Amino acid sequence: QAQLVESGGGLVQPGGSLRLSCSASGSTFSTYAVGWYRQAPGKQRELVATVTSGGNTNYADSVKGRFTISRDNAKNTVYLQMNSLKPEDTAVYYCKASRQAGGLQSVYWGQGTQVTVSS
Repeated sequence: QAQLVESGGGLVQPGGSLRLSCSASGSTFSTYAVGWYRQAPGKQRELVATVTSGGNTNYADSVKGRFTISRDNAKNTVYLQMNSLKPEDTAVYYCKASRQAGGLQSVYWGQGTQVTVSS
């Protein structure tokens, strides 16, 4: 069973950068697809970016060209580099790890980290 811990959130001015980390316990993290999601007050949780176990990435249109997702399997960590941040990026950011193996789907969520973009 995996446990996910997000870190790296905080307060940043518009145009600034932050790097979020999603660190996992367990030896099989590399076999999971990992996604970053965010939820702003009063809004539904939305997908921001994903990376497969093979390293393929996908992004929401709203963050393409500004955010980069990457993974370091040796460190059991997935990163979200966020550049050119905008006030509308303000949200709680969550990571999710998922995989399907042997007919069983496993899904784990972290507790979230707050990102606030404001001057």
